[in-house]
Amino acid sequence: MPGYEIRIKGRVSDSLQHAFEDLNVSVRSAETVVWSPALDQGALYGVLERIQALGLELVEVRELPRHQP
Repeated sequence: MPGYEIRIKGRVSDSLQHAFEDLNVSVRSAETVVWSPALDQGALYGVLERIQALGLELVEVRELPRHQP
C-alpha cells in the first residue's frame, strides 16, 4: 500500500492538528506536512475533505515510495 505526503500552506495550529491525529504531522516555518506511510487512496480523499472543510490551503499531494519487504 502506498503512503502519501500532503503539504498545507502555513502553520496549522495545535487545535487544528487534532483533525489529523491519525496521521503524522510536521509543522515547518511556511507549511504543515501531514503524512502516513500506510494511507490508501480512499483515506487520502478523506484527509483532503478534512483540509477543505477546515478552510486550509492545499499545496501538494505526493505519493511516497512503497516499502520493500
